[in-house]
Amino acid sequence: MIDTHAHLYHEYYEDLYKTIADIKASGVTKVIVNGCDMESNLEVLELVKKYDIIYGALGFHPTELNDDIDASLKFLEDHINDDKIVAIGEIGLDYHYDNTDKEKQIYTFKKQLEIASKYRKPVIVHSRDAIQETYNILSRYNVNGSIHAYSGSLEMAREFIKLGFYIGVGGVCTYKNAKNIVNVIENIDLSYILLETDSPYLTPVPYRGQTNTSAYIPIIAKKVSEIKNVSLEDVEKTTTDNATSLFDF
Repeated sequence: MIDTHAHLYHEYYEDLYKTIADIKASGVTKVIVNGCDMESNLEVLELVKKYDIIYGALGFHPTELNDDIDASLKFLEDHINDDKIVAIGEIGLDYHYDNTDKEKQIYTFKKQLEIASKYRKPVIVHSRDAIQETYNILSRYNVNGSIHAYSGSLEMAREFIKLGFYIGVGGVCTYKNAKNIVNVIENIDLSYILLETDSPYLTPVPYRGQTNTSAYIPIIAKKVSEIKNVSLEDVEKTTTDNATSLFDF
């Protein structure tokens, strides 16, 4: 199985060697670690060299933007074809906070999408309280990718799928109040679903409240199999095939 979205930074894990060993033991063979700002992107470049199962996505998260956007974009373009960098992410829009600079977010999102289109890289998209505008922008670019930690409606999920995007499903689907994502999982084909953890966040039940890890991907896979009433083997194979068709490992 493949974790298509994680943040396995040293600041979150006391012993990353052990964490990686536990992930391998769980049956997860690849993890895409996403950058969010300059510091984490630099760490991604180091992690992909150090650990065989780690692949990288480089990007600038909408709530982590600094004032030197041009330097950030130059860094992204300079490193987008580095070894084991398989996507641009985590990028997108986040309108959750009152002090959000929407213009800066939109500008940076579009610029990163331009780079993705130029270099034919998939994108890993963060969208929080901005689902319609995220869709409107993506529809103007020749890109595909994953809608990470999907929280929109079933109708919007189908629209993103038409654009060539997969739906990222993580630990939230195990929560009691997760009716929305459960409805989406039930009603879209398994061939459009990617598994992810967003480690160290969004830990699945029964470990909710603890630090998340890519080793919990099997828990998410099992929940998806229950929701869709298909075998766990089908979920493992199909979501792995989805990830390998999207990302150039």
